[in-house]
Amino acid sequence: MNVLLAIDLGTEGARVGAFDSAGRLLADAHEGYDTVFPRPGWAEQDPEDWWRATVRAARAVLAQEAVVRAGAIVGISVAATASTVVVLDSAGRPLRPAILWMDSRAWAEAAETGNYAEAHPVLAYSGAIDSAEWLVPKAMWLARHEPRTYTQAHRVVESVDYLTWRLTGRWVASRMNATCKWNYDSQEGRFPTELYADLGIPELTEKLPTDVLPVGEPAGTLQRSAARDLGVTGSPVVATGGIDAHVSLLACGPQVDGLVSVVAGTSTAFITEVSEPLHAASIWGPYPHALREGRWLLEGGQLSSGSVLGWLSQAVMGIPRNDLAALIHAAHDVRPVQHGLLVLDNFMGNRTPHRDPRLRGAVLGLTLGTTPPELYRACVEAVCLGTRNVLESWIEAGVPIDRIVLSGGIRHNPLWLATTVDVLARPVELVEDDNLTLRSGAVQAAYAAGLFADMATAISAYAPVTRTLDPDPRPTAEYDDAYRRYVTATVALREQLHELADVAAHRG
Repeated sequence: MNVLLAIDLGTEGARVGAFDSAGRLLADAHEGYDTVFPRPGWAEQDPEDWWRATVRAARAVLAQEAVVRAGAIVGISVAATASTVVVLDSAGRPLRPAILWMDSRAWAEAAETGNYAEAHPVLAYSGAIDSAEWLVPKAMWLARHEPRTYTQAHRVVESVDYLTWRLTGRWVASRMNATCKWNYDSQEGRFPTELYADLGIPELTEKLPTDVLPVGEPAGTLQRSAARDLGVTGSPVVATGGIDAHVSLLACGPQVDGLVSVVAGTSTAFITEVSEPLHAASIWGPYPHALREGRWLLEGGQLSSGSVLGWLSQAVMGIPRNDLAALIHAAHDVRPVQHGLLVLDNFMGNRTPHRDPRLRGAVLGLTLGTTPPELYRACVEAVCLGTRNVLESWIEAGVPIDRIVLSGGIRHNPLWLATTVDVLARPVELVEDDNLTLRSGAVQAAYAAGLFADMATAISAYAPVTRTLDPDPRPTAEYDDAYRRYVTATVALREQLHELADVAAHRG
């Protein structure tokens, strides 16, 4: 029997899972690391923390008896948050903290990319404008605000590229990340050097990995130094990885058309593939060949979801994570919507449908009688209303949604989970006992290691177990009213929220 090692570099930490060749999860472990928020809208991490956490989690997994008995590791995969940008010298040492995906400092640079949509048709694949989250606007920001660091940078890459390099010693880019976040033209198989030049960063192409490979293709073999750190024997193949939420589609089973993967954790990502390009202002994409050859990937998302609930319970209310169950239970007893509060969940901006990095969070309807359970429930409802807002925009754009597969940290919060299903008012399939990003990693590692002749066979063999959750019809009318107020308030407060974002951005 063989073992497949999947690494998921998330926002709060690194998770590593070991699977046998039949797709059974043998063991997994998580090691956390810190995020620093130097200014409003900014978020940074230390890349060295990623490697240390990965090593600790991998060693914990490899020490488990079930993994030891299963045999040798033959394949390794990596997935990571998209657009977490790391700047490195020629030896691979970080020149500054990594700029996290949720960091919106480059909003002005992102807006500038829209000026070149007519001259550079490749921008049509990102809806004619880049997001402030993406690598290109962040590179523009670095060139303008930290020119010395940008000039010294030998590599400007993403966290998945950095970890692949630490594992293999090779600089290899995922075609998924390049297509979705770097304006790479996967139709022509080339970087848009002319676009980079117009944006004032003509040297960016030289700072990116030269080799761009499809998800699941071998990126190289595990180098000795990495094997020693991880405690791995032999030289297993390392698969070309991708974006954590995006690759989750590979772990949802063989269905392709009408399948939407919703990964709800610190943020919430919505991913689907369509057979023909579909353009809409409320959707990121369509991205050609980003995941599977001949398919167009569509992306939506909430920048802050579980992070909103964590901020409220821990940072504001001072409730330790271990004591959160009591607050959730009390909030569950609060009647939906009738608390009279309306929360807007755009605490770090809006990914979709508004694509607005300067939107901010808000709490409306507070009184001196408002209780912590009421406020927590209102925040849960806000996150769920944001989820509905994304999916409603997809339906209006003509995206087929026949099956929703829900996964992520949401399964650990029963109130958030149940409210999501009730607000959507449609059945949802929950992946209860698995991490889809890790499972998709097993699919990629198995294919890269040659255990399956093609990716489709591996996808079918490693399909997850799900259970269907049906909505409670009783609060449907209340949630419909709340959704109307949520949409109206977001539009009505946009100008005020932009002004507040600008005030915070220019303070001190």
